[in-house]
Amino acid sequence: MVQITTALNERPAHAPRGQRIPVAVLGATGSVGQRFVQLLEHHPWFRLHEAVASERSAGKSYREAAGWKLDTILPDEAGNLRVKELGADLESRLVFSGLDSSVAGEAEELYAGRGCVVVSNSKNHRMGDDVPLLIPELNADHVAAIDQQRRRRGGRGYIVTNPNCSTIGLAMAIAPIERLYGIDQLHVSTMQAISGAGYAGVSSFAILDNVIPYISGEEDKVETEPRKILGHWDGSRFVPAEMRISAQTNRVPTIDGHLMTISLSLRKHDANFLERIREAIETFIGEPQKIGLPSAPRRPLHYIDEPDRPQTRLDRDREHGMAVSVGRLRPCPLLDLRMVALVHNTIRGAAGAAILNAELLEAKGLL
Repeated sequence: MVQITTALNERPAHAPRGQRIPVAVLGATGSVGQRFVQLLEHHPWFRLHEAVASERSAGKSYREAAGWKLDTILPDEAGNLRVKELGADLESRLVFSGLDSSVAGEAEELYAGRGCVVVSNSKNHRMGDDVPLLIPELNADHVAAIDQQRRRRGGRGYIVTNPNCSTIGLAMAIAPIERLYGIDQLHVSTMQAISGAGYAGVSSFAILDNVIPYISGEEDKVETEPRKILGHWDGSRFVPAEMRISAQTNRVPTIDGHLMTISLSLRKHDANFLERIREAIETFIGEPQKIGLPSAPRRPLHYIDEPDRPQTRLDRDREHGMAVSVGRLRPCPLLDLRMVALVHNTIRGAAGAAILNAELLEAKGLL
């Protein structure tokens, strides 16, 4: 197994010097926005400087407006911030977006047009022709599209997105397999936690003692986004990976953690393909591990031997919620292999992913 020696919060040589970079969070009172605030409290590179939310929250202290829902104490520095209204001028150039998709598209365009670097968790711009859909361990080179986007906008501002919360877990779990053998077709069924729908997204009466076999718009994201992520930038456009994906998505009564069962067929394989795939998963690292980004997990993928793992409650918090857990790798009687993967949907699948993307941009000199 590859040994990663970079400490989780150790600064690499190219880390920002002096004061931490001031940042703004759009949609700061929502579930993803609160996770941004939590993860930024002790961040070695970035400092929460501005909290932005809807008109009804504007002018209030963040403590008053947020109605803090996370299982840690609201940071005093964040709680004392005065909330700004969405659309207000910002002092921060780096902007994290946890906005709902109903308002994210226009707002993110507005701030990118003003010269901000918008690192978004929202879906609106993910499939844009020159917008990187980033997972730094998999496609750090996709930041090359930023130059084209800047030219199109005629300024310094641009948008970078992270994928759907389930897509991140799926793409990370299958990336070593795609690189080793190629994937022809894949079927995935997701069991997605209620936090993915926001704090008030699923009523207790609807989800308790129940599984809901439908999440609006989710299956299309899971079927399309991995192909962009695992594809390549050819200098003028993103060329998607040649694989077919079929997805079924379900809402289940867990709080955090999206679990996926995956079956897939390979473009080629050999007699020892299962052993080689497991080794590729266990030894997988990417750009964040090589350059020591502060939010990067030491090991992006953890393979778990027990036959009943990974489990949401036991495994979602591995490496502070930034690692993806994989298990039950075995032959499939219909395709070539099957396995299970788990991702923490509001950390690696949302706010943590966006912060890691911003770290990559800073390390590459793009902020």
